[in-house]
Amino acid sequence: MRAFRTWRGCFLVAVLTGIAMMAWTPVPPREQAVDPPERRGRGGRIAATSRQHDITVLLRRRAEALRTGDEAAFMTSVDPKASSRFQHRQRMLVRNLTEVPLAKWTYRLEAASTVPPPDPETLPAPPDELWAPRVTLNYALAGVDTVPVTRVMGYLFARRGDSWYLTSDTALRSRGRSTWRGPWDHGMVRAVPTESGLVLGHDSNRELVDRVAGMLDESIAAVTEVWGTEWSRRIGVVVPGSRAELRALVGPSFGLDGIAAVAVTDEVDTTTGRVEGARVILNTRMAGPLSDTALRVVLKHEILHIAARADTVGGAPMWMLEGFADYVGYRGSGIPPERIVPDLIRRLRTEGPPTALPSDRDFRRSGNRLDVSYQQSWSVVRFLVQEWGEQRVVELYRRIAGSRSSEKAAEALHDMTGMTRAEFVDNWGRYLRRTFG
Repeated sequence: MRAFRTWRGCFLVAVLTGIAMMAWTPVPPREQAVDPPERRGRGGRIAATSRQHDITVLLRRRAEALRTGDEAAFMTSVDPKASSRFQHRQRMLVRNLTEVPLAKWTYRLEAASTVPPPDPETLPAPPDELWAPRVTLNYALAGVDTVPVTRVMGYLFARRGDSWYLTSDTALRSRGRSTWRGPWDHGMVRAVPTESGLVLGHDSNRELVDRVAGMLDESIAAVTEVWGTEWSRRIGVVVPGSRAELRALVGPSFGLDGIAAVAVTDEVDTTTGRVEGARVILNTRMAGPLSDTALRVVLKHEILHIAARADTVGGAPMWMLEGFADYVGYRGSGIPPERIVPDLIRRLRTEGPPTALPSDRDFRRSGNRLDVSYQQSWSVVRFLVQEWGEQRVVELYRRIAGSRSSEKAAEALHDMTGMTRAEFVDNWGRYLRRTFG
């Protein structure tokens, strides 16, 4: 199981990604007021509708054509004088989404939120007018998303005569408004639905897509057996076909080396339990070579993060978040404990038991130190389960994951075990000596 080191780093990313809620989205510059709703048409005639209405109709027509796979109708929303590359990407978007089961795909125009458009002369064919209002995409995968996913699209619209078109989705990057790219922006998407979810991938990684689809339902069931049924129990898994696609889905702030899986969410409301955009994203290069046993451990770990996301706040101690996810991941795997914590065992025999629980700082280390932090955390949760029972530990997780301070976490630990933090660490150390010494 030494191959597990190749995906150890993914777990810290998984929680931090969920807590940050996709914090890499660029912050747009100061918004500017829109022009008056009416404009003058050619010959001084007052236009019958405002550009806001025209583009709202365009976006509605574009969304409907995409949902129905009507490529010809979809392309009427695209500027015929835009760059040939942009036109090609737009045409391929319709084709790439053919297999994806969409429960929703709509656009929302926010006319009061604009950024300055670029100089028309920088475009292949200068239009009569440019407008850069804020546009958001709202989409939902059928059988997966109970709450639609919201994404910002950096759309630039051009007027030619009396008609408006979408002319670019990259021209506003310098204004801080970039277009989100989904799997369908990176090639033909192959969708494999299961009873409890959906796996999206490409022809280039179809073997891994099929492997994941074959174990997704049982992995969700295994997590539910521990966590309970108070979560959606629906999972979307994305298997990117390239490093660029992986980067687009997980964001620019995370290193990709050593990452086999990332659990991401967008918006989370821990008060109402609302979780938006929950996905497990695999790194084909790292996850592909894993054995089925290892891949199941990875999936269950990441699925647990999603199941528990509505109960997890920023600042909750990582030893519980990662230790519990590892416990659920390894549970029922048949892997002997000695093979789960080899580095911890070596350190235990040379240096003695730990004198403190792993700190959040320990999870920002790398290599062997990071491995030991995860192994210690798994052993803490296993000790708790063996002494106090699995369901009580689930309750403890909810309390600790919902706390933003070490004091609150220590209080929850004391309420269940009757021990101070120091007493608990001492008893955990004795457990390690009995088990692995």
